[in-house]
Amino acid sequence: MRVALVTESFLPQINGVTHSVMRVLEHLQTLGHEALVVAPGAPGEAPDSYAGAEVVTLPSIALPGYAAVRVATAGQLRLEKILRDFAPDVLHLAAPFAVGHTAALVGERLDLPMVAIYQTEVPTYASHYGAPQLEPLLWQRVRTIHNLASMTLAPSTFAANQLTEHGIDRVRIWGRGVDSTRFHPCRASQQWRDEVAPGGEQIIVYVGRLAAEKQVDDLAALADLPATKLVIIGDGPKRAELEVALPSAKFCGQQTGDAVPRAMASADLFVHTGEMETFCQSIQESLASGTPVVAPARGGPLDLVQPSHTGWLYPPGDLVALRTHVQDLLGDDFKRAAFGAKGRAAVEHRTWSYMGDLLLAHYTEAITGVRRPRVAAWPWSLFA
Repeated sequence: MRVALVTESFLPQINGVTHSVMRVLEHLQTLGHEALVVAPGAPGEAPDSYAGAEVVTLPSIALPGYAAVRVATAGQLRLEKILRDFAPDVLHLAAPFAVGHTAALVGERLDLPMVAIYQTEVPTYASHYGAPQLEPLLWQRVRTIHNLASMTLAPSTFAANQLTEHGIDRVRIWGRGVDSTRFHPCRASQQWRDEVAPGGEQIIVYVGRLAAEKQVDDLAALADLPATKLVIIGDGPKRAELEVALPSAKFCGQQTGDAVPRAMASADLFVHTGEMETFCQSIQESLASGTPVVAPARGGPLDLVQPSHTGWLYPPGDLVALRTHVQDLLGDDFKRAAFGAKGRAAVEHRTWSYMGDLLLAHYTEAITGVRRPRVAAWPWSLFA
C-alpha cells in the first residue's frame, strides 16, 4: 500500500499531531508499506526522511505570536504535482486545516481515497485567542474539509459526537496507542524527585504545550497547596507569562527521550487543565506510568479517565473542584496507589501496533468503499 500523509506539523515540532504521524509511519514501515510525508517546514529543519518515508517540506510562514507553528503557503498545483508523482493508494490527512484543506481539494480532484484524522479543536481555539466571532466560520472550514474525505477518524466519543453535531458525515472512532514499555511505573526515580522537590514535597506534574488553549494558568488554583511542588514540562508562547503567574512552580521546558516517562512515573499526580482536548495523549501516558490523573470532564478525558477508579474529572471551569480532587488523592496514599494500578491496567494493552492495524483497516475501507457525492468547497480560502 502507498500512503501519502499530509500533516499540519512534523519534526522538529513535537506535539500530538507529530507524535501520531511518527507512530503511523513506524507501523507502515514495519509492515512493508510505502509512505510519503508532506508538511510545512522551515528550510533545513525537518529531516529528509523518517521511518523509511521521504519527507517533503512545503514553503511556510511562522504563525504570528507562535513561531514554532508554521503554516504552509504552497498552493494546489505544487501539492498536486507531489501527489501525482507519488501516486498514493490513499491520502491520510493529519489534523487537516491549512495545508490539509489544500490537500483535500487536490485529493478530490485526483479522486483519491482520503482518511481525515480529526485531532485539534481549532474552531473553539478562537475564543482563547480573542476572536470568538470566528468560530462559526472555522467550523464551516472543518466541515468542508472532512466532508470531502472518504471518512473522518475522531479520537474520542466526545469528538465524534461533536463532529456529527456540526454536520460532518462518515465519522468513525480511532484512538491512539501508548508505549506501555516506555511509560511504565518502573521508570520512577527518587533522584528526579529529590532534584525537583528537594524538600520532599508531593509532586504534581503537568506535561503539554504552554499555550492559551491549554489553560495552564488554572494550575494557580493548586499553587498554595502545602507541601506540594508543581512541575511543568513543556514550552510555548505563554511560558514567560506563566512563570510570573506561578513563581513557585518548576518549569522544565521541552523534554525528550527518557525525561518525560521518568517524570510521569515519579510524580504523585498528573493534572491536565485543557478543556479542548480531543484525546489527550499525555493523560494516557500518565495512566500507563501508574500515576493517577485529574482533568476536566470534557473531550478526550471523558474516555480516558474513569472517576473513582483511575482519577477524577472536574466540571470545566470549576477550579474549586480541581483543587478538591487533587487534595483528595494527595491526602490518601492507598487510594492514590490503587488508582495508579487501575490506570496502568486500563491502558497497557492499547499498543500502537494494535491501533496501527485498525488504521490500515480504515485505509482499506476507504480504498474499496463507494466514493461520496461531490461536496462544494468553501467559497473562500485563507491558505490554498
